[in-house]
Amino acid sequence: MTRSQAADPNVCGVTAAIAVIDGKWKTSLLWLLEAGPQRPADIRRRLPGLSEKVLTQALREMESDGLVHREVHDVLPLKTVYSLTDFGRRLSDALGPVSELGHERLDRMAAARAGQVEPAAS
Repeated sequence: MTRSQAADPNVCGVTAAIAVIDGKWKTSLLWLLEAGPQRPADIRRRLPGLSEKVLTQALREMESDGLVHREVHDVLPLKTVYSLTDFGRRLSDALGPVSELGHERLDRMAAARAGQVEPAAS
């Protein structure tokens, strides 16, 4: 789903919420920013493989969607800090149970690879 389609007021609410975190890095960025304000260089160090260009693009989209706040301190060199907005924090909290289900799935997959298949929970 494209970002413009997710802005359609007739789209499912879950789809609209997922659209703002769609992409390889946005959930990781939410997770990092939960710990508090972060500078872009610190984020890049903590997420190997994330290029500066992609980081900038993702943070700009997240700022546009109201998930993150960008603060530029007027010092030389300029210091930019990103933090979660209240909306971003609410989304992150809402994703907590989804994260738990994901970890449960990963544990089941690891057990299956080790030959210790657990019965599916009902």
